[in-house]
Amino acid sequence: MNDTDRAILAFENEWWRHSGTKERLIQERFGLSAIRYYQRLNRLLDDPEALATFPSLVNRLLRVRDERAWQREGAGRAGTDGRDTPA
Repeated sequence: MNDTDRAILAFENEWWRHSGTKERLIQERFGLSAIRYYQRLNRLLDDPEALATFPSLVNRLLRVRDERAWQREGAGRAGTDGRDTPA
């Protein structure tokens, strides 16, 4: 994990404290598009050093990522076997 990775995690931990849109701040601070930022953040969530450095943040973001994956997975299956369709 390098200094930029640590800065991204720190930013993600405190981004809401800054005025302006998050995407604009990501571009200004890191020179990354929002897509590249979130790709890098997602990779960081699987880095043991990131977990050791920011355990509560990484665990929270992992829960969010897992919940979203579960929702996407469930949405793809809804109605395919008859169990997920309303009665």
